Amino acid sequence: MTKVILENQEWELIEEYKDGYDEEALKYLYTDYFNDYDYIIGDWSYGKLRLKGFCKKINKICNKNNDIKYKDDYIKNLCSYECKYFIIAKVKNN
Repeated sequence: MTKVILENQEWELIEEYKDGYDEEALKYLYTDYFNDYDYIIGDWSYGKLRLKGFCKKINKICNKNNDIKYKDDYIKNLCSYECKYFIIAKVKNN
């Protein structure tokens, strides 16, 4: 189980396709903008990593554009064809 700390928050790698996870690139791009999201999808296009935040339905900022249940649509329609990608999930603080 791969875990990473970003801005004092623990995240866990839950899905990876074509070895898409790159912790160094993720840490470089991560900002506090993502603190309110429950998931982050990182996808690669033309050698560059893009990050997009997603939410669980119960999250107050959840809408159709960032609902995690639509992650497959996002990957299929808004990412490069057959790109490598990863998904990390926020680990709940106890």
